[in-house]
Amino acid sequence: MDFLLDTCGRRRCLLVVMQLLVLKAAANCPKPQVGDHIVLTNEALLMNEFPEGSTATVECAHGFVIDTGSGVLSCTGGKWTELDLRCKKKDCGTPKPQPHLIFNLTEGTLFGAEIEVRCEKGFQISGSSFKMCYATGWSGRAKCEIATCELPDEVANGTSLWASQDEPTYGEIVEFACNDGFTLVGNKSIVCSDGGRYSPAPPECRGATTGDRITPSPAPTAQGGRDTLTEEASTTRASSTTMSSGDKRDGGVNTYTDTGYTAVVVSVVCVSLVATILVFGLYKFLQRKKGSYDTREDLKPELLLFQNL
Repeated sequence: MDFLLDTCGRRRCLLVVMQLLVLKAAANCPKPQVGDHIVLTNEALLMNEFPEGSTATVECAHGFVIDTGSGVLSCTGGKWTELDLRCKKKDCGTPKPQPHLIFNLTEGTLFGAEIEVRCEKGFQISGSSFKMCYATGWSGRAKCEIATCELPDEVANGTSLWASQDEPTYGEIVEFACNDGFTLVGNKSIVCSDGGRYSPAPPECRGATTGDRITPSPAPTAQGGRDTLTEEASTTRASSTTMSSGDKRDGGVNTYTDTGYTAVVVSVVCVSLVATILVFGLYKFLQRKKGSYDTREDLKPELLLFQNL
C-alpha cells in the first residue's frame, strides 16, 4: 500500500513540474522581428531568452535616423508590443562651400546620394570629382585651383616676351616678337584660357617675300664679239665720255677708258677725218708751190672717201 502511494506521489510531482515548464515556455517571447532599416541594439542581441514582462530595444540601421517612435518593445502574454519606430535616410545636407567650387545636387543630399564636384571657369579641380553621402557625412575632398598653361614654346626666328619662370595662369597674356628681317604672321599675343590651353594659336615669323627682295642686275655677257650692256651700264659709259677739252687744258685727267663697240667706232671716225684733212692740206701746199693750175680733179677720190665716211 505504501508502495502504491509513493509511486502515485512521484507521478503527481512529475506532472506538476511538466505543467510549470509548459507555462513558462508559453510566457516567453520569441526573438523580435524587425522591419526594414531597423535593427536590434547590441544589448538585445546578447539576450538568449525574452521572458514575460521583459523588454527589448531596436534602432535605425546604419545611414538612417529616427523619424518617430521610441524603439522599445515589451513582452506581454508571449507576444511583443507593436513596433512604433520609424526611420528615414540621413540627410548630409549641402557640402561646405569652398571658393570657386560648384556642387551638382541633382541626386539630392540624402544617404547614398552621389554629387558631382566642378570648378568655376578658369579653375581646375584638385582631388575627388564627386562626393558620396555616408552615415558619417560626405566623403571625398576637393578644391579648385586656378588653371595654368605650360610655358609657351619658342617661335622659330622669334621669341616670346614672357619673362617670368612661373607658368602663365588663367587670363594672363603672352606676347611674341620676331627677329630682324622677319615678319610676324598671326596674332601678336595669346591668352591662357581655361583647361590649360592657349587661345588663339601662337604666331609665326616669316622672312621677306621674293617681291620684297632687291635683285641685282646681271653682269654684261659677250654675244657675237660685242658686249651686251644693261641700260644702267650704257648710261654710265655715255656720261663718262662727256669730259670737255677745257677740262683737259686746265690740267684735268681724262679717266675715260672704254673698250665698247661705240667708242671704237667714234675713235676710228675721228682718226680718219684728221688723216683726210692732213692729206688734203699737204696736197694743196705742193700744188701752190709748183705753180700749177689746180683743177681739183685729182682730189675727187679723196673727197669721195671723205663723203663716204
